[in-house]
Amino acid sequence: MAIARLSLSDFRNHADAVLTPGPGFVVLTGENGAGKTNILEAVSLLAPGRGLRRAQLSAMARQGGNGAFGVAARLEGEVEIGTGTRPDAPDRRLVRVNGAGAPATQLSDWLTVLWLTPAMDRIFVEAAGERRRFLDRLTLALVPGHAQHSSRYEAAMRARNRLLSDNAPADPEWLTAIETQMAEHGAAIDTARRDAVTALAERLAEQPEGPFARAGLSLEGWSGEGDMLARDLAAGRARDAAAGRTLTGPHRTDLAVTHLGKDQPAALCSTGEQKALLLGIVLEHAELVADRVGRNPILLLDEVAAHLDPLRRRALFDRLAGRGQVWMTGTEAGLFDGLPPDASRYSLTNGSIDG
Repeated sequence: MAIARLSLSDFRNHADAVLTPGPGFVVLTGENGAGKTNILEAVSLLAPGRGLRRAQLSAMARQGGNGAFGVAARLEGEVEIGTGTRPDAPDRRLVRVNGAGAPATQLSDWLTVLWLTPAMDRIFVEAAGERRRFLDRLTLALVPGHAQHSSRYEAAMRARNRLLSDNAPADPEWLTAIETQMAEHGAAIDTARRDAVTALAERLAEQPEGPFARAGLSLEGWSGEGDMLARDLAAGRARDAAAGRTLTGPHRTDLAVTHLGKDQPAALCSTGEQKALLLGIVLEHAELVADRVGRNPILLLDEVAAHLDPLRRRALFDRLAGRGQVWMTGTEAGLFDGLPPDASRYSLTNGSIDG
């Protein structure tokens, strides 16, 4: 399913913008600050989650506007979806599907949106939390219910941490009830993550050597069944109270990535190799999602072409051709000369769009 019409109202630096892209490549070019990434962010909000910048909703409203914003799309098949805020509730997200209010999770019934941005380039050398977020986005695209398990697990863990931090002794039965919730949702999180990593790792290992480095994937850190987590949490109350946080559970898992061709951890690879590994993971994951979900995801590739040599740029375009709608940004139109003639092209200048 592709976006046939995208409209933005008071979103970032776009006061009122409308795009009618085709179902294949969509190219946004312009100088830095023109608003290219803002459009990608708007598209990313048409799926569950906080979008590719993970920004506060109030920060997305255009300066000088009324404090609210709107993003709406007409999909192939005349389905209408949209999200945004109201001036009196700038941090409350509203979602509509075919004119009716809906939970954000329902957006996954219509679109799967994946992205790669320059901010993700250092994911292999950042703290484990960044890789977990990346892993959870990969997992969510395959298992829509993953988001609900994650949010309920986090809420239960916060409640447990508060109880353990109180000066008065916590009610053991209350703690047990909370830890049971954490165990239930933690087991579902772990199962979904491991299924995603296993399936993706197998596909990457089967890829021939080519222009994009092949990544080996595995999970490190915590692993266990739900009842094991409940026992570990109960046994670790004194330790966790002293630490001021919960020290066991799926929030302590890390995604380990290696360069298969060099048998080297991604963190020790060059910057160019790390980018190639990340791009290879995202491309293979998009194909896995298409096979599992039965529809091509929408891909958002921010400033990817500028960091590839002509050979890898051509290889990227060839691999993406015919695989659904792919939105790409760049400062120079010449970076996309190898795309097919039916690509939708837009030029941006200070929030104004020509195309």
